[in-house]
Amino acid sequence: MGYELHITRRDDWWDEEGSEISRQEWESVVAADPDLVMQPIPDGWPGDAFSSALMTTRSEREDGIEALHWDQGLVSAKHPSDVLIAKMCELARLLEARVQGDDGEYYGS
Repeated sequence: MGYELHITRRDDWWDEEGSEISRQEWESVVAADPDLVMQPIPDGWPGDAFSSALMTTRSEREDGIEALHWDQGLVSAKHPSDVLIAKMCELARLLEARVQGDDGEYYGS
């Protein structure tokens, strides 16, 4: 288990109720962002289960790739770099949402 950050519209990311980011909204902001590429859903997985995008540029990670995952109305990233955190804040503004860490702290404004 690792520390995650979440893009959410809920009061707190762990809330079971509240406004959600739709899969369509998520995939639209990814399609419009030159730094992100949708990752195909593996064969045999239900198409509505999750949706992931890879950030393939400007990454501080050795392999140059970081992932964002949409699931159940929010977007999450495990151990994001500073570059990915900045990208998450940018996406959150576009989605009229905010970035929140596992412990409830908020990032960006």
